[in-house]
Amino acid sequence: MDRLRIIQSFANSALSSCICQRARRRALNVFFAAFLIGSVACSKKEAPPPPPPEVQVVTVVQKDVPIYVELVGATLGSEDIEIRARVEGYLAAVSFTEGSFVKKGQLLYKIDPQPLQAALAQAQANLETARAGLDKTNNDVNRYKPLAEQKAVSQQELDNALSAQQAAQFQVTAYGAQVDKAKLDLAYTTITSPLDGLIGTTQKKVGALVGRGENTLLNTISQVNPILFRCAIAEAEYLRLTRAGAGNDRSGEKKFGVELILADGTVFAHKGRLDAIERAVDAATGTLTGQFSFPNPERILRPGQYGKARLVTDLKQDALLVPQLAVQEIQGLYNVMVVKPDSTVEQRMVKAGERVGNLWIIDSGLKPGEKVIVEGLQKVKPGVQVNAKPAKLDGAKSPAPGAPPAESKTKGAERK
Repeated sequence: MDRLRIIQSFANSALSSCICQRARRRALNVFFAAFLIGSVACSKKEAPPPPPPEVQVVTVVQKDVPIYVELVGATLGSEDIEIRARVEGYLAAVSFTEGSFVKKGQLLYKIDPQPLQAALAQAQANLETARAGLDKTNNDVNRYKPLAEQKAVSQQELDNALSAQQAAQFQVTAYGAQVDKAKLDLAYTTITSPLDGLIGTTQKKVGALVGRGENTLLNTISQVNPILFRCAIAEAEYLRLTRAGAGNDRSGEKKFGVELILADGTVFAHKGRLDAIERAVDAATGTLTGQFSFPNPERILRPGQYGKARLVTDLKQDALLVPQLAVQEIQGLYNVMVVKPDSTVEQRMVKAGERVGNLWIIDSGLKPGEKVIVEGLQKVKPGVQVNAKPAKLDGAKSPAPGAPPAESKTKGAERK
């Protein structure tokens, strides 16, 4: 306003000193130009400062968190039994529905028994003939013995009768074995299920010649309750778990069980247990095979399905959790932006631990209840004042003990 008064006084003096109309108009133009410049300068000086940038924050939470690994593998039957033709013949009947569940002792296949029935009849006839021959030699020996004692026949004749008797006995034994084999082969023409299980599609149809020169594979039956899940764990991961004590202490498995994540991302309804671990590491792949057993009463799982076994290896007490969106990584160093009580931003270096779902365990650098920025990191820098609003993140809740989160890392805490 002082400047405006100076301009007005200058204009008044100019107007009074002008003696001609032309000079008066020139003075008025100078007055209006000076007035506009002063107005613009005053308006710029009085403009309000911009508002602080808006960011979204979450509160650092503290709770017990289960640490686990996920192992990729496939299912197989607890018993997988091959059904084979053990005798040669033409397949006469297939007496089951392919891909269905069968009971123990249920008829599956029938091989034409007529050739084997004839072989059995021939073997039985040979046995009867051998028995008749044995009876004759027995009679000869019984007759020659008293005669030989009376010197009515020579010792040579008695010895020949005894030899014939022994040969006849051996022949009866041999033909008896042939009869047993013929009966066994005839029994093999009827093929029944050895257990309750799931049977696949038949490899041979009615009329096919089976069993010639080899035991022809007809089908496979799998026992699917319980069902096994076999997976491989890398040697480095195995060493890490063993050093951490997970290999000896199975308390996590006993407390939380083993979960099976199916191909569609859902978790199988029944929890399993560790069944066996392979004796040695596979030198070709550098992995150790583990086997888990899962109840499967509804028969949902079938052999050959892929999935992931999720096994809790530890329970971290009082862990600090923040969303992964809040953690920034620069050359292997991790930091977060913390909003202090006075609404100013502080850059905080942290030590990041394992990832749990979409959360990250922070081992050091933060305190429970502090607020970290998850949205708007590009708008701020240390020391600036911000307008902090609570963030609404999908799935940002931390896992409760005993219930691992839906999303997880595979094979430990690998960071990408």
